[in-house]
Amino acid sequence: MDRVPSNLNAIVIGSGIGGLTAAAVLAKTGKRVLVLEQHDQAGGCCHSYAEKGFEFDVGLHYLGQLHENSLLRIAVDQITEGQLQFAQLEQHFDTIVIGDKQNSRHYHIHSGKTEMAENLKRQFPEDTEAIDKFMTLMKVAARKTHYLAMLKLIPLWLALFLIKSRLVHCFSSIFRLSGSSHTEVLNTLTSNKDLHVIFSYFFYGVPPKDSSCVINALLLHHYKRGAYYPRGGASEIPFHIIPVIQKAGGAVLVRAPVQRILVNQQGTAYGVTVKKGQEEVSILAPVVISNTGMFNTFEKFLPPEVQVKPEIRSRLSLVRQGMGSFLVFVGLDGTQEELGIVSTNFWLFKNNNMDESMDRFFSLDREEVAANVPMMFITFPSAKDPTSSIRHPGKSCMTLLTMVRYEWFEEWKDTTVKKRGPDYENLKMGIANALLDWACEIHPQIREKVVFMEAATPLSNMHYLGAPRGEMYGAEHNLARFFPETVARIRAETPVKNLYISGQDVFCNGVAGALHGGLLCAAAVLDHIIYIDLLLLKKRLKREKARKQA
Repeated sequence: MDRVPSNLNAIVIGSGIGGLTAAAVLAKTGKRVLVLEQHDQAGGCCHSYAEKGFEFDVGLHYLGQLHENSLLRIAVDQITEGQLQFAQLEQHFDTIVIGDKQNSRHYHIHSGKTEMAENLKRQFPEDTEAIDKFMTLMKVAARKTHYLAMLKLIPLWLALFLIKSRLVHCFSSIFRLSGSSHTEVLNTLTSNKDLHVIFSYFFYGVPPKDSSCVINALLLHHYKRGAYYPRGGASEIPFHIIPVIQKAGGAVLVRAPVQRILVNQQGTAYGVTVKKGQEEVSILAPVVISNTGMFNTFEKFLPPEVQVKPEIRSRLSLVRQGMGSFLVFVGLDGTQEELGIVSTNFWLFKNNNMDESMDRFFSLDREEVAANVPMMFITFPSAKDPTSSIRHPGKSCMTLLTMVRYEWFEEWKDTTVKKRGPDYENLKMGIANALLDWACEIHPQIREKVVFMEAATPLSNMHYLGAPRGEMYGAEHNLARFFPETVARIRAETPVKNLYISGQDVFCNGVAGALHGGLLCAAAVLDHIIYIDLLLLKKRLKREKARKQA
């Protein structure tokens, strides 16, 4: 504990992008922040790991909205002092494959302000009107999402007044759309089920019928101006944020598992206890930020007598546990050129009824899982990173992802990582081999080039990420979570004074969603709307660019 800075202004539990963002913003205002990470690497889902000469990213696959002078790019540049560099992927950034091997349809998704819609219209000439309407929906979602964020920034009493009086609907249709079922909205646009998949393909464990059309529209819009990947891999993100925290006198410590959040008799958080060997050491600070999700924060870290308080239970009742993820990390012998792989991602679906196939899959017994996986994501990180061929010559890597239920693996929750027994290994590798076989149907040339394979279940995420049920996207992103009143109530401030939440549970899923959760958290701590500063900076940069071009 000799590395703990003195006179701390804040403690952040968890070094995922949400926690690092909040810490970096506070550091930019001169605050001394300590970030505590239970794993041996900082970054959460934005860290990489090396095995057998291969490097794998555990959670970041690609990012959007990083074009010049975008709000997200400006925010990233601020928290990294402009040191983080990105490589832009091919314009054809995603391929969606629907159907089995004998009857599959391939659809290409292109980035570009007008190209995305034009490309879709070429593939769906009978549905041009539906495509135009969905593009309009995407534009509304992107341009008006700040209204949803404002519900979290203004006083709760005012937000609830505006919602219950229905005055919010005078400002924008976003408040109606955020609580609208994605499937129901799509049914008003077209009966073409393949196009339904195109408008819903970013699966995150919730069937389209049970998810918000705004979130699904935002996910596709996120890549409209291009898809990007960090040069050097995902671990470059924490690598360039941490110095910003250190510059202000703060620190980021790994292998520092927080045990409890300290709360005094007045109900105010004032620090944490951290496990050091067999002891618990107290670290004090006037502000505590948890980037570990609502369930960990309220059910694991708070003292038992605080956990049972009605206001805590009420906040938790607004959300449900998220779906677990299953990843397969595959090492390939050969260069990108030798293997014929590209930066384009592949999203595979056994059929075009996502609602029915997801409901059916999640109702299966675990013995039936391997033979019935309905959807999968394929990505080649080494083909996205221009530095990969220099850092790992002659090697390529592939990651496969699908969503699974925690309950299928719960039997082994009390076992130790890498020592869970043959039954667990058989279940895990049975699913992994099924996913690899499916991937080889799309990329048959890689079959003989596989030299390494490892799989990660929800239990792996529990161990490495500290996720309570192995979820990658935080609390479930179901429709109820995006009703305006729920949006307003789920905010960075908590019922415990001086305790704040950051990350995906504040706003929405993904790396960008977690980063915005960090910005909203920092805004709450500082009692200052940081987005105003970012918008002013955006305008200034735009003026400076115009002057240079004049």
